[in-house]
Amino acid sequence: MVLLSFQKSARAFTTSKTFFNHALMTKRTRTHAVADTEQRAVPTFLSQSRTKSGVYSSKPREVAIMGKSSLLSFRRCLRLAATTAADAQTSSTPSSSKMQSYDVVNKMKGLGTFEPSSFEKDVYQWWEASGCFLPDAKQKRRVGEKPYVLPMPPPNVTGRLHMGHAIFVALQDVLARFHRMRGRPVLWLPGTDHAGIATQLQVEKQLLAEGTTREEVGREAFLRRVWEYKEEQGGHITRQLRSLGASADWSRERFTMDKDLSEAVVEAFVRLHEKGLVYRGEYMVNWAPMLKTAVSDLEVEYSEEEGKLYYFKYMVEDSEEFIPVATTRPETICGDTAVCVHPEDDRYKHLVGKNVVVPMGGGRVVPVIADDYVDMEFGTGALKITPGHDPNDYALGSKHDLPIINIMNKDGSMNANAGVYNGLDRFECREKLWADMKEADLTIKVQPHMQRVPRSQRGGEVIEPLVSSQWFVKTKDMGAKALNAVQEGDIKIVPQRFDKLWYNWLEDIRDWCVSRQLWWGHRIPVWYIGESGESEYVVARNDEEARAKAIEKGHDTNVVLRREEDVLDTWFSSGLWPFATVGWPQCEIDEESDLARFYPATCLETGHDILFFWVARMVMMGLEFTGKSPFHVIYLHGLVLAADGTKMSKTKGNVIDPLDTVAQYGADSLRYSLVTGVTPGQDIPLNMEKIQANRNFGNKLWNCCKFVTGNALKDISEDDEADLWVKGPIKAEEFETLSLPERFIISKCHKLVASVTQDIESYQLGAAGSKVYEFLWDQYADWYVEISKTRLYESLGGVDPAEAKAARRVLVYVLDTSLRLLHPYMPFVTEQLWHHLPRAPVDDEKATNALMLADWPQMDDDIPLVSSDEAVDQFECFQALTRSIRNARAEYNVEPGKRISAVILASGKILEELQNELKSLVSLAKLDPDQVSVLEAGSIEAKNAVNNESVKLVIRDGVEAFLPLSGLIDPEKERKRLEKQSEKLATMIEKLAGRLQSKGFLDKAPEKIVDEAKAELAELEDQAAKVKASLDALPR
Repeated sequence: MVLLSFQKSARAFTTSKTFFNHALMTKRTRTHAVADTEQRAVPTFLSQSRTKSGVYSSKPREVAIMGKSSLLSFRRCLRLAATTAADAQTSSTPSSSKMQSYDVVNKMKGLGTFEPSSFEKDVYQWWEASGCFLPDAKQKRRVGEKPYVLPMPPPNVTGRLHMGHAIFVALQDVLARFHRMRGRPVLWLPGTDHAGIATQLQVEKQLLAEGTTREEVGREAFLRRVWEYKEEQGGHITRQLRSLGASADWSRERFTMDKDLSEAVVEAFVRLHEKGLVYRGEYMVNWAPMLKTAVSDLEVEYSEEEGKLYYFKYMVEDSEEFIPVATTRPETICGDTAVCVHPEDDRYKHLVGKNVVVPMGGGRVVPVIADDYVDMEFGTGALKITPGHDPNDYALGSKHDLPIINIMNKDGSMNANAGVYNGLDRFECREKLWADMKEADLTIKVQPHMQRVPRSQRGGEVIEPLVSSQWFVKTKDMGAKALNAVQEGDIKIVPQRFDKLWYNWLEDIRDWCVSRQLWWGHRIPVWYIGESGESEYVVARNDEEARAKAIEKGHDTNVVLRREEDVLDTWFSSGLWPFATVGWPQCEIDEESDLARFYPATCLETGHDILFFWVARMVMMGLEFTGKSPFHVIYLHGLVLAADGTKMSKTKGNVIDPLDTVAQYGADSLRYSLVTGVTPGQDIPLNMEKIQANRNFGNKLWNCCKFVTGNALKDISEDDEADLWVKGPIKAEEFETLSLPERFIISKCHKLVASVTQDIESYQLGAAGSKVYEFLWDQYADWYVEISKTRLYESLGGVDPAEAKAARRVLVYVLDTSLRLLHPYMPFVTEQLWHHLPRAPVDDEKATNALMLADWPQMDDDIPLVSSDEAVDQFECFQALTRSIRNARAEYNVEPGKRISAVILASGKILEELQNELKSLVSLAKLDPDQVSVLEAGSIEAKNAVNNESVKLVIRDGVEAFLPLSGLIDPEKERKRLEKQSEKLATMIEKLAGRLQSKGFLDKAPEKIVDEAKAELAELEDQAAKVKASLDALPR
């Protein structure tokens, strides 16, 4: 056994074997597409160890390395660590010493004004440098402990942040942070996708701007350009995801064209072929002429556009008779192979079996066929059939054994089968052909026509249906397994209404066209045998295996092998994401590998718009290759829309840029706006007013913390501060010693904890977040903080040290608990504030003393937190009493600073509680402490105290308040005010009544105007009656 030392990534793993597996999997080499053997090491992890105080240092740890293979693994790790150290020296990330003490420095600086941009970046860098995002950052790994795993949907490697990314970060981070705080090892695995079409398109645009094309520069040079573009543009998206607070384990960041992931793609294709699930065939595909590749049905978007419907004559051979036909694409006439009519259509029955002459076809004739597919009532009742360029015609042509004529080249230009139109662009051909037909008297008319135009989701070009040789994967059996996984409950879709869509799509699934005529991507592992032709081929993992298989087929050792030019659909590699990223197929039999620990994943959170693009394919592939569903929950979010509910569009000018929003309002405000107020799967109209309101909420929270730390805890001793550390929930023994407001706020807080915990566990994330907001704003800030002042400030009655101590305890406890509940939604501001509250030293298992690694307020669901329904009921009576007095003050226009008299009558337990909280009532309702009393209802003292000239407020059964009018108003001033108001109302009533009595008005005015005038008169009369009643009630 060789004993060696090296720096260990912060809390990443606890054994040398696991560490090496992690290092080899995540510090992988990336393969340049130009040559399969060209590799580049790209390590990304921080090497640190943590001292008992929770501070990371560079102190090496000793690890025993056993055996030859382990020694080799160690050498690889050593090379990676050396590269990492070099990277760290040139990194722009703040030094470790600065990051280590951020929480301490933050508290020392104190709380100034709320400005998210002043702390969000520093907080995030501290989290990442401290190793907070690693699966075992909160506690040591425990054998058999089930982790919570979230595979991040990989954004395009060269992409830029948009609201679609922002919402998935907000939702997934809620789940990651919640489950991490609950004590589960959490792996949120990030990465990026090579985005075959999108990335190649950008580089092709660059080449066109330079006056050349990919074909002219060649495959090898083109791929070098793409890798250069990826290196220049890649990385922006992951930095931008960080700015939103994504607590993903960036040390494991993956790229779909990493060497081991590329190997996984090849392995998957080979295994599918070995099972007989891969084949090559000629089928109708969606062709993107600008990209020169096939795209899937899911990558075609249809838009309603105004086009033209062209009516023309199909002349019957050797006759003056013709069949009228209509088309939206005249250029496809060149590829027609029949005209079809309904067999029962009397207009055309006699022509079935005859030939018609293809317009401008050089005399070519096609048959008239009959099929009940034709709708006699639609259009002319006759269809031109073009099997080579229309999916419906392709099916009809197959049924009637019609020839297929391809009239277009891969770039959308017409080929030799188009005759004299050879070489023209398809749209140029349309104009030229129609003009020629018009000159030949073969046209009838042209009409405007709204039509659904298929466009490439990526390039925006009009899709051309085309028959082409492609590689396909048989999906019937795989689709059935994926369907059963949901039906049998192995996978749960949230919201459940998407189950039906899942079933419908998988029940009608078609074979998957997986080949793309691109150069950027995973090249299909097929080798054709011989110098030409594609009839014989082998499917293999590499060149050596391909040659060996060719020799097995009886070919010479030096036989020519030609690699397939096409690449695989990007969604093919993405379909392997949940298991390939954690070690498939390399670690299939290693029971201690990441694959064994982190697969299957727990939850796949993504947009409902890629349920079939990606999610269904992951389930099919996961079941096929691992025998397990790749995740247990599919959580679907909706689309982020503009404020008016329409799609965000640059042309409309209604796009909200997430980076600009973060810069102005902070990441927390944006995250909270995206997550709350919506249900799973629901589209989200987003407006700046909501984001501003949530920034205001952050400011409110900030001010609450400033009050607690700067006022309630001002000048307390270290021992007293230590007593305020929140080490766990308040227990029943302590709870019973507290006064009503304290028992109320703790009860509400604990009920909130239970509700929020249940909501998040059941994926009701929006509801949970809203509840925390309502509690903090409506209960803690508006009520308890104000009541606590009557315990803390002598001027408001705070004279009891024990009462003040209890108030401090509850202020800190409830705020600390609320920050923990809110943290998954608003991580930055909650982390920043939490450091200013009293907190216990970090325990040895945690990476650092961060809120994101603190315990959730309820760690054990089987032990309910203490609460009292009676205390809640009694305090709600206190709140109702306070509101009623405030409303009376407002109704009688009592000056804000004036204190008034009151007599409160109650009985039973509530009487005692109200008497105990009299000073709180005095403070909140602005009562005169010398002229307020709480008496037992029905007592002689109560009868004597109540003045007949008082405003009576009924709070609830058995609780009433009497406010002497003399204290509320100056009778003479009030009489003058009301008399003036009465006169004004009388004038308005007289004028409006006269208008309604006018025959001219009633006869000429629209009924709606008359009804509105009558309603206005009724309202004025009601106001006048109330003013009269108030005058009558005034003392004389």
